[in-house]
Amino acid sequence: MLIDGHAGLSEAESSSLNARLVLILANQVGSLPVLRDAIALAREAGREEDRG
Repeated sequence: MLIDGHAGLSEAESSSLNARLVLILANQVGSLPVLRDAIALAREAGREEDRG
């Protein structure tokens, strides 16, 4: 479903969609501690991917 949302978009349009989606979802979560935990998890997952 997330991938389908990017179909036909340029790289810039796709990045813009991602940014808007993150803001919308963060607003829906509404809990600062939950958002902090999610950001920390995403950062760690990115580090693990970078390490291979």
